[in-house]
Amino acid sequence: MYGMRGAAAYGRVSVESDVFSASPHKLISLLFDGAQKNIRAAQLHIEQGNIAEKGKAITKAIDIVQQGLLAALDKEVGGEMADNLEAIYLYVSELLLKANLHNDVNKLAEAAHLLNEIGSAWKSIQPQAEEV
Repeated sequence: MYGMRGAAAYGRVSVESDVFSASPHKLISLLFDGAQKNIRAAQLHIEQGNIAEKGKAITKAIDIVQQGLLAALDKEVGGEMADNLEAIYLYVSELLLKANLHNDVNKLAEAAHLLNEIGSAWKSIQPQAEEV
């Protein structure tokens, strides 16, 4: 029992260390990773029939998209691109909500795909972002 708690505590400390030492660009990458992790967890919980845990994982993913990715958009600087990302993030949130309501793994997969596309593009510019 202690081993599991110790591993969980180590994981939290590792994540907290990553967050505190991360650049703004890296923080957004961590948000994409966290959303994907929770979507994968929700898919597993649906497959296992664990509805309560599925709901928790999807709620976390929605929070990351809305309170992290969406909230980080700077529409003044980002212009049309920020507007497009906003529309995608709102759509992803809607997909996640519907997936939660209907235990729909296809909607989870679509949300994961969209976030993966954006997250991959974001991560590919990291070397340039770190130089600025």
